[in-house]
Amino acid sequence: MTDTDKPINFIQHVINADLEAGRVAKVVTRFPPEPNGYLHIGHAKSICVNFGLAAENGGGCNLRFDDTNPEKEDEEYVNAIIEDVRWLGFEWQGDICYASNYFGQLYTWAQYLISEGKAYICELNAEQMREYRGTLTEVGKNSPYRDRAVSESLELLEKMKVGAIDEGTMTLRAKIDMESPNFNMRDPVMYRIKKMAHQRTGDKWNIYPSYDFAHGQEDAIEGVTHSVCTLEFAANRPLYEWFVANLPLPSTPRQYEFGRLNLNYTITSKRKLKQLVDEKHVEGWDDPRMPTISGLRRRGVSASAIREFCDSLAVAKTDGVVDMAQFEHFIRDDLNNNARRAMCVINPVLVTLANYAADKTESFTVPGHPNRDDMGERSLAFGRQIYIDRNDFSQDTTLSRKKFKRLVIGDYVRLRSAYIIRADEVIRDAAGEIIEIVGAIVPDTVGQDAPEGIKARGVIHWVSASESADCIVKIYDRLFNKAAPDAGDESFLDHINPESLAIISGCKVEAGLADAVAGDHYQFEREGYFTRDTANATNGSELVFNCTIGLRDNWK
Repeated sequence: MTDTDKPINFIQHVINADLEAGRVAKVVTRFPPEPNGYLHIGHAKSICVNFGLAAENGGGCNLRFDDTNPEKEDEEYVNAIIEDVRWLGFEWQGDICYASNYFGQLYTWAQYLISEGKAYICELNAEQMREYRGTLTEVGKNSPYRDRAVSESLELLEKMKVGAIDEGTMTLRAKIDMESPNFNMRDPVMYRIKKMAHQRTGDKWNIYPSYDFAHGQEDAIEGVTHSVCTLEFAANRPLYEWFVANLPLPSTPRQYEFGRLNLNYTITSKRKLKQLVDEKHVEGWDDPRMPTISGLRRRGVSASAIREFCDSLAVAKTDGVVDMAQFEHFIRDDLNNNARRAMCVINPVLVTLANYAADKTESFTVPGHPNRDDMGERSLAFGRQIYIDRNDFSQDTTLSRKKFKRLVIGDYVRLRSAYIIRADEVIRDAAGEIIEIVGAIVPDTVGQDAPEGIKARGVIHWVSASESADCIVKIYDRLFNKAAPDAGDESFLDHINPESLAIISGCKVEAGLADAVAGDHYQFEREGYFTRDTANATNGSELVFNCTIGLRDNWK
């Protein structure tokens, strides 16, 4: 499907109408993460939607950090988010924005609402506030402080700001409607006392604005025309609009919600992802099993595969769950088109070709990518000793050629782009483990058919024993073995897949990959798609390859 054939989503219809009617001169969107964790695949869809809408309509998208809660936020998360957005291929307009840039203006607007009789200082504690708020079937009741004098509320707000009031004893609340069926409108909290230094403003503030109070006003300051967010914020939109309508803002943004991306066999709750990290169920936020963008990048998933996947999803007014296999299809398709070909023997066993001279070496040309001239042929060394995969050999001579198209004692197999060889005997160690296969080449079979009477069972991959590199291979599977790991009464931790990571040492990769670039993609023939681990890519460090995905879907 071409871009012109793609159906127009409902937000684009809104934008088209706004542009045609002259209500909007330039489309401005924003991506506003809270820096309390790393971005995940669900954020990737939001990034693609917001930056995509801006680009498609000749506008701009702001990157803004909603850093209103210093208790959970960290500069590490800020830097990681910036890196992820850039890596995905997007660039924001102007400078990076921060909610903390507007703390002074937000405080002034809080004073304005108090002066207008639309906000007040409340002294109910958290438990009392829940009681006064009511339930789904019972309306709330007014706080006894709701009609506090304007001058008193202004004075107390200033004391809260300078740290003269204890935490938990006072809040600033909007005066809206305690009988509203929408809980968000029942006099929501605008400011809480939090005597904690902020990563950007230091000790200047002892109170911090709530997300609901800050969000719409930030949009207005930045000239955002279409505030696009996911459906869980739909119930917050009346409050968003109330603040916009009741403050002297420089512009009037509008909020629109679309369905968030949910993938089966994973979780996208930042709180739960952080729990996985903090409790060391995974290596960190960039663990290749994590659905974080940094984890996917380290695993070897490309930015283009993520963008193509996100662009394939509907921008709709309903939530849904996407099958992981759909995402994996885009990963596999992208790597099939863009990964260099290479050979790696993951479970090596030595093969000595007895009729090949010990001092002889030669090189064979191995085909590269079938459709990429820039990933063409390469040369592999060949000698008397090679490695093949242990799973490509059997001593069972009764195996039919149809069932086992690999090497069998007394039979033949072709080495990829090299000779046909025969296996004659095995050498074992004291424990009975096969440590060497002794065989022979069939002369004059490189690139040629076998002589009459000799037929190879199949084709297997190999590497030279003398010109190969040792490496570690990490095979990853889905982190959870249940499609909806956080549904039901059990903890999502109960559904962690104990076989989600296999670390295999002693693997042998063709010598040319000894200096593989971290992040480059390779198809290890007959094995899958791999990338050199970015966490093990410095000079002198171990050569580690992460398996991005298998050649085919093993979950079907």
